[in-house]
Amino acid sequence: MAHLHAVLSAAMRSPRPAQPQDDLNPVDRQLFVEAMSRAANGVNVVTTQGVGGCDGVTVSSACSVTADPPSLLVCIHHSSRSASAIESNGVFCLNVLAADQQRVSEAFAARIDDLDDRFSVGHWSTLVTASPVLRGAAAAFDCRVDHMLTEGTHRIFIARVVAAVSGDTLPLVYARRRYARIEWD
Repeated sequence: MAHLHAVLSAAMRSPRPAQPQDDLNPVDRQLFVEAMSRAANGVNVVTTQGVGGCDGVTVSSACSVTADPPSLLVCIHHSSRSASAIESNGVFCLNVLAADQQRVSEAFAARIDDLDDRFSVGHWSTLVTASPVLRGAAAAFDCRVDHMLTEGTHRIFIARVVAAVSGDTLPLVYARRRYARIEWD
């Protein structure tokens, strides 16, 4: 087993090989963050509107849960204003950004200093829940929250998809701390 670990570490050309850990001593945080930066993720903006207000945030942690019934999950930092708004509203829309929507991502990640209203970037509409839906997105999933839980620093929202739309555009991707575009043959 130690030999296999050494071979895998060398194959990955890791600057710091991971040491075997047990449940009481998890892997080093910085090593984990660096390794996760190598994973390519879709770029999404999660929006919500209702009694808890209108808000949104850029996230990369989102995935489908099941097709029967259609459901997905998103992870949002527990201290985020958007997490509180989603908890209050009980609804959100997962907007999968198109390759040309990097500025929308930056707006909702608070990377544009002089921007007063994040929703001024892009064109928005609604589907069923009144959560903002980004026009031109690669896809959008309008959802009602079924379950919420906290793991470490994040709130995990598991939701039933009540409406969905998809476009003919390729999604925006994020890996190694920068944006990328997918190219099809």
